[in-house]
Amino acid sequence: MEKTALITGATGAIGKAIAEKTASFSGWKVVLAARNEKKAEQTVERIIKNTGNRNVSFVIADLSSKQEIEELAENWNGPLNVLVNNAAVTPRKREENAEGTELQWAVNVLAYWRMIESFAPVLSDTAKTYNEFSRIVNVASYWAGGLDLSDVEFRKRPYDNNSAYRQSKQSDRMLSFYFSKQLNSGKINVNACHPGEVRSSLASNLGFGGHESAEYGADTPVWLAVSSECAQLNGKWAEYRKITPDRFVDNWNYIEQLAGLIKKYNN
Repeated sequence: MEKTALITGATGAIGKAIAEKTASFSGWKVVLAARNEKKAEQTVERIIKNTGNRNVSFVIADLSSKQEIEELAENWNGPLNVLVNNAAVTPRKREENAEGTELQWAVNVLAYWRMIESFAPVLSDTAKTYNEFSRIVNVASYWAGGLDLSDVEFRKRPYDNNSAYRQSKQSDRMLSFYFSKQLNSGKINVNACHPGEVRSSLASNLGFGGHESAEYGADTPVWLAVSSECAQLNGKWAEYRKITPDRFVDNWNYIEQLAGLIKKYNN
C-alpha cells in the first residue's frame, strides 16, 4: 500500500534532501510544502529526475500564517503517513509576519504546532487504515536553549537571530515531547532530531556556514520518518541516528507552560 509523506521547508537545503531521500524509497508519495511556487516546481522536477519516482508534488503555503496552514489541512486529500516539520527561518534583523508575530517564533515554533494540530486528524485516520502508527518528525537542533517565556518575540530584549533560533529549537524539542503524550492514543508517534551541521543559508545567517552535506543531514530525519526500526519510537530525541536523553523535557510543568502560551496564539 502506497504511503504519503508531507515535508515542510522542502525547497531549502535540508528539506530538499529529506524529500529526495524519502522519494527514493519504493512505495512513497512525497508532497513538498513550500512558499515559492517556482522553487517548488524546480525541486519536484529535480527529485523526479534523480529518483525516478513520479509521485512527487507540491502544495503552496506561507507557514507563518495560521490561516494558510488551516487551509492546507482542509484541502488535503487522501492519507498522510508521515509529517516532517522542517521549515525554519533565521532573519538577521527582527521581522514580523502579516499577523504581527516575530517571524522566527511564527515559522520555527507556531507553524510546527499548527501543522501538527491541523493534520493530526488525517494522520490518526491513516494510522487506523494502515493499522500502524503514523509519524511526525520535528527537525530541531542541538543548538538550542535560552527560551524566555516572558519575551518569546523579543519585544523587550534586543533581537538576536542566534538567540531567537536557539529558543525556537528548544521549543520544538519540548513540543515534540508534549505531542508524543497528547497524540499517542490516536496512533501517532512524535519524535525530534538534530539534522547535523549542514551547509545552508539558514546556517550562514547564524554565522556558522556548516560543514556537512544536506544529504548527510537528511539521514536522521528520514530514518525516523520511514525506517521500520523506528516504527514504535515515540517521544525521543535523535542525533546521527542515536537516541539520546533530551535535557529539555525533564520539566513537564515548564512544557505545559510553553504549550499554554502557544495556545493563546491560536485562540
